[in-house]
Amino acid sequence: MSKMTNSPTLLSPCQVGSINLKNRVVMAPLTRSRAGEERIPNDLMKQYYTQRKSAGLIISEATVISRQGCGWLNSPGIYSDKQMEAWKPITQALHETETPIFLQLWHCGRASHSSFQENNQLPVSASAVKLNGDYIHTPIGKEPYETPRALETEEISGILEDYRLAAERAKKAGFDGVEIHAANGYLIDQFLQSKTNHRTDKYGGSIENRSRFLQEILEATLTVFSSSQIGVRLSPNGAFNDMGCPEYRELFTYVAQQLNKYSLAYLHVLDGLGFGFHELGEPVTLGELREVFDGILIGNCGYTQETAEATINAKEADLIAFGRPFISNPDLVERFTNNWPLNPPADIKYWYSFEPEGYADFPTYEESLTS
Repeated sequence: MSKMTNSPTLLSPCQVGSINLKNRVVMAPLTRSRAGEERIPNDLMKQYYTQRKSAGLIISEATVISRQGCGWLNSPGIYSDKQMEAWKPITQALHETETPIFLQLWHCGRASHSSFQENNQLPVSASAVKLNGDYIHTPIGKEPYETPRALETEEISGILEDYRLAAERAKKAGFDGVEIHAANGYLIDQFLQSKTNHRTDKYGGSIENRSRFLQEILEATLTVFSSSQIGVRLSPNGAFNDMGCPEYRELFTYVAQQLNKYSLAYLHVLDGLGFGFHELGEPVTLGELREVFDGILIGNCGYTQETAEATINAKEADLIAFGRPFISNPDLVERFTNNWPLNPPADIKYWYSFEPEGYADFPTYEESLTS
């Protein structure tokens, strides 16, 4: 590590559960849509992840736990043995570089469309509340959002089993742990927030009841991984996928407080506003959550090297996850270490293009000097 670095804390080691991280820079989960129609990881994805091996921790792109959970074109899955086997070369390659990787478990809920579903059934959600958005990219092209079907109470045990099986396959595939994606307006978030949860059963009504679905998913996952190998992601300030409920501060403080009982690997919070802010009050801060959550906190969304260092120094977070900077800078940690400039941000047209271009072809700083 360069002695000239201005980020001694960000670049210092950290322990997460029994895993030793070489630095506190986390590669955030980034949907990149390169897994093909069958949602099977491939050699191009292996190249992409191993290029970013200097991260202290890599969190995989959101990975669907079931066919029902699909809602994004060409994103990877973990609901078949073929998908599981295809993840193995990626985890093995990263372990050869001593880089841990967690798999993010994902169910899109209402942020889906019948054309993704078996027999063209409606997507499911906590309640039959339509996502207010322009359109969704589907296997049959751009389509308007549909009103989802509310899950029946007796169906929920089946979804818990899908999460458990996904965790089991993730373990067999060599992942060091899993992250439960409870953010950004996907299924778990749809249960948490009153905007999308109008249920009258034990999963609806009070904040305690609305949090039950997440708790039960966590407990199902705990039958596969130890608590120190499980993270949870929340987005208390987010408007993405038409989210935001009036009691958001009370809700997410309660959820963090409950999660604190489990001795998790970490709590991953989109505290930044770059993904859209619901503007229902002042943003929930990491400092507020630190008051109720004693474990490892990861901040995310819009951080720079300087703000990341300051946030960790202030003990508001232990790790910082970087998303977009990692797209165009595979050697992001080396750039931070040596005070090298970053590549220009990737053009948005490459984010989900399905193509090799704009994916694993961004130069490292040293490569750019010789090109």
